[in-house]
Amino acid sequence: MGLLLLDRAQLEIKSEGDALALYEAGERRGTVPVKLVDRCVIHGLQTRLDTGVLIKLAEAGATTVLMSPRQSRRVAIVLGPQHNDAAVRLAQALRVTDDAWCCQWALAVVRAKLARQVRTLQRMQTQRPDARKPLFDALQTLQAIQTSLASAGNDTAPSPNLASLRGHEGAAARAYFAGLAGVMPPALAFAGRNRRPPKDPVNACLSLAYTLLHAQAVQACQTVGLDPLLGFYHRPAFGRESLASDLMEPLRPAADRWVWDLLRERTLREEHFNTDARASLLGKAGRQIFYAAWGQSAKPWQRWLRNQAQALARDLRGMGEHWMAPPDEDDDTW
Repeated sequence: MGLLLLDRAQLEIKSEGDALALYEAGERRGTVPVKLVDRCVIHGLQTRLDTGVLIKLAEAGATTVLMSPRQSRRVAIVLGPQHNDAAVRLAQALRVTDDAWCCQWALAVVRAKLARQVRTLQRMQTQRPDARKPLFDALQTLQAIQTSLASAGNDTAPSPNLASLRGHEGAAARAYFAGLAGVMPPALAFAGRNRRPPKDPVNACLSLAYTLLHAQAVQACQTVGLDPLLGFYHRPAFGRESLASDLMEPLRPAADRWVWDLLRERTLREEHFNTDARASLLGKAGRQIFYAAWGQSAKPWQRWLRNQAQALARDLRGMGEHWMAPPDEDDDTW
């Protein structure tokens, strides 16, 4: 199963042995073995569950995400047991204070994102030759930025600082979303990225996709002992899981392409959204379609995030072990 979506009125979930029992309006609808659940998303306003359900999911290593029923944003996240490798977090905290290392990391993140943005637009060109002009213009800008960053960090060109990298990323994003606007269905009135709240159906889907990607990145960090709060490109900030934002950044264009496919193929249509002058949000039927498609498509992205987090944790562990107590040191705190 992987993803379990709980998004129905009068839905109640109970813990029964090694399974979750689902009740709707007091009538038992079935059970879901906990071992099959990797992620649980609760999007229903009237969904009811007891702490035993959250404990069962956490013990099984599943991540539970509570979504706002009226906005495409995460309200809370419940993770499983904490990783016990303090060496990784010690080294991570030290790396956050190393400006040169953070710039190298950030450069790699921005390069990877740009490369995927270019591939996304090039694939769209093959499917939408009628939109050649906006896609060509966007690619020209993106490839020029790629060229300017290609030699950065080598012996002949020093690494750019974080501020300049953010400038390059911002310029690339403006050109990239202008290209996307040229291929999105005109009826959806997509003119570029907006959020909090999203103003059109495209941005409603993008916001929800990014929220789910970010939750997966938080899970990937936690699983290997990384602190999701301590980012290198996205600097630590109150209430923000900055490292999760770092890890997911190169995957955003893949999510964009996925959203485009949903809308282009009319898997999601205008009637699946509640749109007014203030915001555009997926309705209940639209959410069911969105999450069902996400459960299938997001698996390779989840593996990619897990692999990236594991590689980072391996690199950091050796550095952090220097600060650890000897393994045979007595602990008399209990």
